[in-house]
Amino acid sequence: MTTYLDCNATTPVSPDVAELVMHFMVEEYGNSGSRTHEFGLTAKKAVEQAREQVSKVVAADKSEVYFTSGATESNNIAILGLLDFGNEVNKKHIITSPIEHKAVLEPIAYAAKKGFEVTYLPVDGSGIIKLKDLEAALRPDTLLVSLMHINNETGSIQNLEGICDVLKEHKAYLHVDAAQSFGKYSEALQNQRIDLISISGHKVYAPKGIGALIARRRGYEKIPLTPIMYGGGQEKGLRPGTLPVSLIAGLGLAAENAYKNAEKWRSACLIIKEDILRCLSGLDYVINGDNSAAHVLNISIKGLNSEAAMVALKGLIAVSNGSACTSQSYSASHVLEAMGLDDERIDSAIRISWCHMTKDIPLMDIKERIRGLL
Repeated sequence: MTTYLDCNATTPVSPDVAELVMHFMVEEYGNSGSRTHEFGLTAKKAVEQAREQVSKVVAADKSEVYFTSGATESNNIAILGLLDFGNEVNKKHIITSPIEHKAVLEPIAYAAKKGFEVTYLPVDGSGIIKLKDLEAALRPDTLLVSLMHINNETGSIQNLEGICDVLKEHKAYLHVDAAQSFGKYSEALQNQRIDLISISGHKVYAPKGIGALIARRRGYEKIPLTPIMYGGGQEKGLRPGTLPVSLIAGLGLAAENAYKNAEKWRSACLIIKEDILRCLSGLDYVINGDNSAAHVLNISIKGLNSEAAMVALKGLIAVSNGSACTSQSYSASHVLEAMGLDDERIDSAIRISWCHMTKDIPLMDIKERIRGLL
């Protein structure tokens, strides 16, 4: 049986979350917008409970949680939803980095086509920006700073506290793509200087197709977001469409589970990481992003092409060589290129990612198959 080691692409759904989702799909299947009967009221109550559960993870108010289809949509609302305001107040400068997920880079590229100027902060060999570069890039007309918390390919962790400190006296909105950190490294996300947070359910043991955008108020002022879709007025008019109550309830429970168990789960992931690193001893490898999170490891083994390795390991483990969103393109990783890695190291890069539910990794078999390719 193949051991799944691609949790950065998607995590398994927790059994209790799956059970709750099924309950709201089969038994309590009301529309939360139906206010004339008990099915609708039960659905609305489940949605509001989930809003509270999600908000608690990042120390937000539940009114600041907007449910979406996932972090990609949340990123688009956070970035494109600010453009009208930027035009209105003549603030048309955006700061980001070249290692962001395509769900951030592509909306920002669209903003550039619409006349916004973009500064891409360089990253070091670990995939980390320098705070002095962020400070130097800030301008009076900077509208938005959009930076990922934990990189999906390498697991490198940005210094959110330092980023917030740099922005302390600046009015630019700070957006954080937290798809890989929500419920895992949530402490940093509780910093009230972070204005916008994007999350995905399927990265935190909930189903695919559900996520949220947390949009914090500044005092009594709401972030001036314009919807990017129209029709229905749900989610206070920011994100229209019938709410998927079953998925929302599942995300809520997953968020609550993570809030209660994050430290324990992180410790379990660290043990797995240490076991994998012991298994790799004796091989000529290098870690890409050496300050990575507990649940991910990106490595390059000298003389081993990643595509050949994944074929050889098929049936034993499931791993990847980059983001699932771009895996069909077979192009070089834009993340590893931005980190300044050479072509050989990029071509041999493999991403291994796991979670607290991962069991029975055939470590010795993995090592033997890799040795057979060298």
